[in-house]
Amino acid sequence: MVSPASGAPAVSASVTVDDVRAAQKTLAGVARTTSMEGSRHLSSLVGSPVHLKCENLQRTGSFKLRGAYVRIAGLSAGERERGVVAASAGNHAQGVALAASLLGVASTVFMPEGAPLPKVAATRDYGADVRLVGQVVDETLLAAQEYARETGAVFIHPFDHPDVVAGQGTLGLEILEQCPEVRTIVVGVGGGGLVAGIAVAVKELRPDVRIVGVQAEGAAAYPPSLAAGKPVVLDSVSTMADGIKVGRPGDVPFRIVGDLVDEVRTVSEDALSSALLLCLERAKLVVEPAGASPVAALLSRPESFEGPVVAVLSGGNVDPLVMQRTLRHGMAAAGRYLSLRLRLTDSPGALAALLRELSVADANVLDVSHVRTDPRLGLDEVEVELHLETKGPEHCEEVAAKLREAGYTVVLTR
Repeated sequence: MVSPASGAPAVSASVTVDDVRAAQKTLAGVARTTSMEGSRHLSSLVGSPVHLKCENLQRTGSFKLRGAYVRIAGLSAGERERGVVAASAGNHAQGVALAASLLGVASTVFMPEGAPLPKVAATRDYGADVRLVGQVVDETLLAAQEYARETGAVFIHPFDHPDVVAGQGTLGLEILEQCPEVRTIVVGVGGGGLVAGIAVAVKELRPDVRIVGVQAEGAAAYPPSLAAGKPVVLDSVSTMADGIKVGRPGDVPFRIVGDLVDEVRTVSEDALSSALLLCLERAKLVVEPAGASPVAALLSRPESFEGPVVAVLSGGNVDPLVMQRTLRHGMAAAGRYLSLRLRLTDSPGALAALLRELSVADANVLDVSHVRTDPRLGLDEVEVELHLETKGPEHCEEVAAKLREAGYTVVLTR
């Protein structure tokens, strides 16, 4: 955890609150003023009101439209004529595609070859010429920049430009209008454009409000960068939260984050998946892992936040297959899955008797597999691996205990 800001903040000269107000006027009738929803569950954990800023319900499914539209709207007539180009695995791609279409500008978007098909299809539907290049976003980025050099198209960076930061900062103005009593704002951080924009808007008008940025542990470039006083490139990044999977802070947002953001903390993959599951089950909101990162921070250390708290759900564009895997991970992290191996006598009815015990214990069997050819087993033994759905950690312990009481040898539980 890093606390970059100290003392009275001084707004960075690169982006001002007047820039954010101008961006808000530019976005009038384009970006939605997304809703603010209360969360009883999170409020009970934190001990004060927690509100969810539902930017997952924004047009294109994330906040990215705000910055992309402001950036493209600020281009000269000659620049618009040459068109724009971007590189993205999803949210920025869709934001640029729609913004360019609304402004009558041709857009080319480079996406990785493995980008989720729903995101590729949505980007095309918004009007972009989509080109699939490279296996990772860094390769895609190089291809987009080369295209810009060859054609003269204007490269639209996802976070490292003052206009983009100002556009994202309009979220901060909305938060102050919708929740004037707010004391803490929690924001997911990748390159830093969103948290920087929010900080510019909020700290000028309400310097008492605490801004907390959240990064995934496997893609946390800001803590070492803030400690070094300059952007640091991570050797590798790994996280399910692809929306904040960035290996280096942007130069423009980095200066602002260093001046204005009170703290940047990290969250685990377990916390991210648990947060996504909570948003779906308790708030009835579809949120991608990056968008759920502020909720993950609240779940990880609820006592450390002064309320009222606003957690920004920055996006909801999650591939269904990723959603399925993440929800399973979240349920496992919440102790709602139990995997165990145990030994039975290899005789008719042995498995049926085991399943009856599990039924009595109110555990739902998801999967069963047999092992008969292991040298550790006796001639009349079989090992069974079971995957169970349970009601939580206490129920897991109860199920394992009841099986042992019934005489079963439980070899492994997890």
